[in-house]
This record gives sequence, C-alpha cells and structure tokens, in this order.
Amino acid sequence: MTAAIAPTCAPVIELGPGTGVFTDALLERGVPEHRLALVELGDEFLDALRLRYPRATLVRHDASRLGSLQFFDGELAGAVVSGLPLLSMTPARVRRVLQDAFLRLRPGGAFYQFTYGFRCPVPQRLLERLGLKATRVGIALRNLPPAAVYRIERR
Repeated sequence: MTAAIAPTCAPVIELGPGTGVFTDALLERGVPEHRLALVELGDEFLDALRLRYPRATLVRHDASRLGSLQFFDGELAGAVVSGLPLLSMTPARVRRVLQDAFLRLRPGGAFYQFTYGFRCPVPQRLLERLGLKATRVGIALRNLPPAAVYRIERR
C-alpha cells in the first residue's frame, strides 16, 4: 500500500487509519510522524491513535466532508492514503471524498486506495468526470479476498 510513498511525499493525509496498519507502514517508509494527518470518524479508534501517534495531526471527521479543514498550515500534501470502504459508499460520497482529497494534493500528488477485489473501487465514469486516472500499483493474491492498491492521479 505504501511502497510508492517516499518521505519526500510528506506531508501525507491518511483517510480512515483505523488501527494504524498503514500509518505504521508510512512511518517505516520514513514519513515523519509530525508530517502525517490522520482523519478518522470512528470513536473506537481515536484514543488508540492519539496514544500511538502523538506527533501526528489527528482529526475526528468524515472524510467525505472535509470542507474547509486545513492541514499543515495550508501546505498541500504529496499523497493521500485511503483505507476507506469506497465500494460500500454511494457514488456521490465517493465523489466528495476524491474532490476534497485532490483539493489538498499538490501537483503530481496522488491518492492511494486500498481495496478488496480486482477492479478499481472508483467507477471509470466518475474518474473521467473528475479528470482523474487510476492505475493498479499493487496486488496481494494470497490475501482472501485478494487485495489491491490503486494510485489515482490527475490526468
């Protein structure tokens, strides 16, 4: 999930960090903790995330309603990492997640989406409407169900 994300991508925004699996991987890749913003809605994860990542920016918020939230004093991120269950969201909500994420990404930045299955969880029609393209950059066939990572970027 995080193989393509170098420390130079910082700052990085993570949507739906949950228990911190991808957060740990980002830290292992060399992304400084203070250059991470974790956006989590689930109360059951917030306290644990706060304890595990005290230097990260932690925000309790719905990732599809980021609106005017600012991270890193307005500095644009190099990557957004998402473990959100896009397949179970309405198309309108997926559109809002992507639109808000790309407002916070610098030119050349990318949105990385983890998903189960073999297809991108963002419909091609929506990608085209938003001026985006998706490329599968990783797959774990041994995982049940198979898991994939997509890099979504501006055309």
